Amino acid sequence: MGKIYVTSDWHFGHDKDFIFGPRGFSNPYEMNDAIVKNHNEIVNEDDDVYVLGDCMLNDNEAGIELIKSLKGKIHVILGNHDTNARAALYRNCDNIVEVCYATVLRYRAYMFYLSHYPTMCGNHDADKPMERKVINLCGHTHTTDRFADWDNGLIYHVEVDAHECKPVLLDDIITELKEKK
Repeated sequence: MGKIYVTSDWHFGHDKDFIFGPRGFSNPYEMNDAIVKNHNEIVNEDDDVYVLGDCMLNDNEAGIELIKSLKGKIHVILGNHDTNARAALYRNCDNIVEVCYATVLRYRAYMFYLSHYPTMCGNHDADKPMERKVINLCGHTHTTDRFADWDNGLIYHVEVDAHECKPVLLDDIITELKEKK
């Protein structure tokens, strides 16, 4: 059995400086190459990767080729830039095993609600352990702060902007959550 990784907001092909610039790149091609390289150095073929939206923009053909080059079994949670046409393209990729708008993932006694948008879904009952609460994993805002919305609910950001353009291991997220609580 493989590992589980989570990421979001690749924005393959997005040619606006406000996306690739803050990530440390001078153009979208450098960004695309770095995200693919980082992904394939970390992820193995039998690993599951949950991508929480906004996989690509602009050139769908080039974006799909980048996605096809990624290792792992990819689950796409659709984001605001993932149009119906793009969702249909995702469904035709051999490495994509699921395309949906949101999903629940139970792992090691934890329950995660995976969505593109930050979503208040966990209760804040102080007397309950983290394992008894619903934790939202999300992207969308391009924050570099993984806990940017923590005060609004149990919300953890997985966008590549907050993780050095790399997917994050779910076990590492759990470790961070334990340290945060």
